[in-house]
Amino acid sequence: MTAPLIVHSAEDLRADRQDVVLLLHDFSFRTPDELLAGLTKPDSSRSAMPMSHGRNTTNGSESMGATNMSAMGMGPDRAPDLNDIDYDAFLANDRTLADPDVIPTEAGGRVRLRLINGASATQFWIDLGALTGTVVAADGHPVQPARGSRFPLAMAQRLDVLIDLPGNGAYPILAQVEGKRARTGIILAASGSFVSRVAAEAGENAPPVDLSLERSLEAFAPLAPRAPDVTHRVVLAGSMAPYRWSLNGDYWPDVNPLMIAKGQRVAIEFVNRTMMAHPMHLHGHAFQVTSLNGAPLAGAVRDTVLVPPMGNVGTAFDADNPGRWALHCHNLYHMMTGMMTEVRYPAII
Repeated sequence: MTAPLIVHSAEDLRADRQDVVLLLHDFSFRTPDELLAGLTKPDSSRSAMPMSHGRNTTNGSESMGATNMSAMGMGPDRAPDLNDIDYDAFLANDRTLADPDVIPTEAGGRVRLRLINGASATQFWIDLGALTGTVVAADGHPVQPARGSRFPLAMAQRLDVLIDLPGNGAYPILAQVEGKRARTGIILAASGSFVSRVAAEAGENAPPVDLSLERSLEAFAPLAPRAPDVTHRVVLAGSMAPYRWSLNGDYWPDVNPLMIAKGQRVAIEFVNRTMMAHPMHLHGHAFQVTSLNGAPLAGAVRDTVLVPPMGNVGTAFDADNPGRWALHCHNLYHMMTGMMTEVRYPAII
């Protein structure tokens, strides 16, 4: 059960922009318990639920497509693992491209596109097609404007994109699964415009979702400059066979919480020791992205960041919301097999 929860600021209401939500899901006719059992069964082949390995297999080819794997620190023999589950369909606003959500717009209209990846175990590339948009928020937190027409979107991440439509017409907004040709999407259509059918598969496989957008994002309201009072290093480990995933060698619920204190500036460094990307999500707080693979960054303030295969990401936040807060991978099958811990601190100093 998922639904968008949108909090409108006074500035949003003054902006005179049409709100358009694109909520993405992955869909299976099997239950989540059946899918999880298929991943964890002793037979590591999991023939009913194959995964892909980031390779472009169109016409039997095994080229790496558009992704520069050397730049990711991996040779052709170390391609990342993608797509734990072979889903039956991918949905945009609960519909496929066989019958997409066609959203009426004004000719030359102004749109605020709210992208939400609500999938359990799938990452997407968002393609605006003929349009160009301006990213103005990540995970609900404003960022300095970043222009583009194609954006990676990891599980649980959200982007707000401003689009000024060029005129009277129909404009598909597509989401293609990383490592696959499968895609879904919606169509923005002015009154009376012709809406053509969009194929449910692209011409070639999409590359793995990466940090290309993350590197370009800059917080609109960054953290005040301050050295960390405490730094936690969180090591992400696990494998496809056996299908178990851990944080600092612990498997939920048998974990050692990350203990902090109210008022501290807390740094968390995520170190990925696996060949899968992991979208790491912290409850109760928003952190600023401070480094990507060792390179310092005054990045976005957000609550979910993708940690690439064999990579590392630095984050920092202020401990201003005492409690017991989950910190986990938002691939829900990784979380269910252990990749979750707890950030804990009391209300008193």
